[in-house]
Amino acid sequence: VQRLMQEMGLQAIYPKPRLSASDRQHKVYPYLLRGIQVTHPDQVWSTDITYIRLRSGFLYLVAILDWFSRYVLSWRLSNTLDGAFCLEALEAALSGRRRPGIFNSDQGVQFTSLDFTGRLEREGIRVSMDGRGRVFDNIFIERLWRSVKYEEVYLKDYEGAAEARGELGEYFKFYNQERPHQVLGYKTPEAVYFGRVGLSATAVRGARQYRQVD
Repeated sequence: VQRLMQEMGLQAIYPKPRLSASDRQHKVYPYLLRGIQVTHPDQVWSTDITYIRLRSGFLYLVAILDWFSRYVLSWRLSNTLDGAFCLEALEAALSGRRRPGIFNSDQGVQFTSLDFTGRLEREGIRVSMDGRGRVFDNIFIERLWRSVKYEEVYLKDYEGAAEARGELGEYFKFYNQERPHQVLGYKTPEAVYFGRVGLSATAVRGARQYRQVD
């Protein structure tokens, strides 16, 4: 079966290995979000990398997300796993006047590099990193990936990088500006992030809660 799938150009849909390979020479920061109550935008931003399938091959996608509002601040695509596209996404997120109190990532070499952590520290942002193998430490961006994959990527057949970039750009615009979130009281991430609507007490509790697995 494996041989026939290779001959036909078919592959299973699953995350490619070693998306978050670490570098033992890089500093690893402690996880700062355990038990924290996230109550407002820009309290916590987080980032992660996933892969995007193409008709032939795949690309890597990085996004930066505001935890409270689920607003996607920036995203970038790359055909390699070097840190340049992650740093570019960070610069884009920081291009406005807003800054998070805490920035969370996994321990991948792209995020532990001196270029990346140094940029955060120069802005006075506290750096937080997931524990090894603890997928729930960054649960909100994992949920973002699920939405991206099931509502966009798995429904399309991107021929190449240009098409993927264009289609994902439209999806993230829809995700931020039009897609209501139940946990936000059926408000959009953009409306909540920029304070255009208020949240009920129930919605605030829902927006700040996540599953903590010890």
